[in-house]
Amino acid sequence: MKLGTLKKNSLDGELVVVNKAMTHFKKVANIATTFQEALESWATVKPKLESVYADLNSGNLDGADTYSNTLMHSPLPRAYQWLDGSAYIHHIVLVRKARNAEPPATLLTVPLMYQGGSDTFLAPTEDIPQVDFSHGTDFEGEVGVILANVPMGVSAEKALDFIVGFVLINDVSLRGLIPGELKNGFGFMQSKPSSAFSPVMITADELGEHYKEGRLHLPLNVDYNGKFFGKANAKEMHFHFGQLIAHAAKTRNLSAGTIIGSGTVSNENPEMGSSCLAEKRMIEKIETGEFVTPFMKDGDTIKISMSLPSGENLFGTIEQKIKSV
Repeated sequence: MKLGTLKKNSLDGELVVVNKAMTHFKKVANIATTFQEALESWATVKPKLESVYADLNSGNLDGADTYSNTLMHSPLPRAYQWLDGSAYIHHIVLVRKARNAEPPATLLTVPLMYQGGSDTFLAPTEDIPQVDFSHGTDFEGEVGVILANVPMGVSAEKALDFIVGFVLINDVSLRGLIPGELKNGFGFMQSKPSSAFSPVMITADELGEHYKEGRLHLPLNVDYNGKFFGKANAKEMHFHFGQLIAHAAKTRNLSAGTIIGSGTVSNENPEMGSSCLAEKRMIEKIETGEFVTPFMKDGDTIKISMSLPSGENLFGTIEQKIKSV
């Protein structure tokens, strides 16, 4: 099933069901007005939404509207909780090296995770505002999950049962602000502005054999300024999504609508490219002795998507441009 949120003159938009081919959508206010409302009664609402999805895919387009990525907000335009992990070890090692920091001693045993701002997400085709380019604007291509209510202390394997669906993420980062914030010992804040998510969320059945072991086994396609930048395979998470969820829920319940990100998708194979500028810059530093690629500037564009081997674009495309404000 594919679900999204239509942009409206409201903070939470309007929930819609999108057909598999992503050509049409139906409004479902008779079932749930917003995605958050649906998530809070997911067991009851899910079969009703699946019925609409099946109807759309059968070719019944009565009452349907024509789909476009530009009509969509992020599936949750705001969320009660946004927690971003860092499950790709190669990425952690490279970005730590870029700021002359050692990886944590528990790198392989305890997931890294921070709590980000979630009151305002960007739409998937919305410009990324930048007030000062000395801040070092970077994109980060990630995969993520949206959750139903998760009980405190859940096991890593049981935690997978609480995944409602999957999204792609552009976790915007201001690299020039990160070292100073982390030096103060209280984590990210100003260095992590609003993120953007894919136009739709998809349920696990849309992935078929490409979802297993708590991981998506597909490449994340990243194009920067119209050119190939990366195709790292999301399957190389050191910690799978169940482990990330269990880590977050160790001492508290997680409310329906919590979003958990994988961290920047990263592979050791250099042919797979990168999913953020910081990684590419560090590789340049290692190979040539200096950083070559600059951080983002006014007018730069980023595209993030994920497709099946058949070519089907699963989530729609995050397509954003940097805009000076």
